[in-house]
Amino acid sequence: MTLKIEDLSVSFPTGLVLDGVSFSLDRGEVVGMTGSSGAGKSIVAEALVGALPPDAIRAGRITVDGAPLVPRTIALAPQRLDALDPLAQVGRQLERFARLADRSMDVLAVLAGVGLPARTARLYPHELSGGMARRVLLATALATGADWIVADEPTVGLDDAASRRILSLLADLAASGHGVIVISHDLIGLAKIAARVVILRQGRHVETASASVFTGPGADLREEFSRALWQAQLAPASPC
Repeated sequence: MTLKIEDLSVSFPTGLVLDGVSFSLDRGEVVGMTGSSGAGKSIVAEALVGALPPDAIRAGRITVDGAPLVPRTIALAPQRLDALDPLAQVGRQLERFARLADRSMDVLAVLAGVGLPARTARLYPHELSGGMARRVLLATALATGADWIVADEPTVGLDDAASRRILSLLADLAASGHGVIVISHDLIGLAKIAARVVILRQGRHVETASASVFTGPGADLREEFSRALWQAQLAPASPC
């Protein structure tokens, strides 16, 4: 099965915010998406899962094997930790997502799928570490039974070790048969797990590059902006 996004554009009464984004994704693979802040990455995520604001106008085609994408087959693992209900235990929240998708679901199996122990089901969000909370956000998407998962900045706020574990988990989800779109500023991490990386700039699609070209100075990247983005991540951090 192939998810195809063709010439996706989004506008608001104030103007165009996303223009001409096209890429495809097969079940069983990861596609990354990156760009500078304000590039439109989260707008793409919202457009894919049908969560755009009411005043947004979407153009373009989103299909699976040529047929319109069915909303219940795609789910978002959001960036914001406050997407979790602070007053409900994790297990209850996963059950809620499953009911919204009109499906039955084994809470403990879903938690195990994101590497969390059974006891996590009894915890409240404030009792989770940052890495555990990120895994729970992924679990909320899996609880829906969706074939396609969009993970928006799943490693933000995590240390390097926790970030690597989350990215490895996303690769495992793809290997289990999901199609996974990972939106992240961590281009180095994306290049390790993705088949291709979509690069955005100021709401426009710069290029889609094979992950294999993110080596050395990025000489095989087609666009200067893409090379600059890659080289900025390779540069050592300035001392404080």
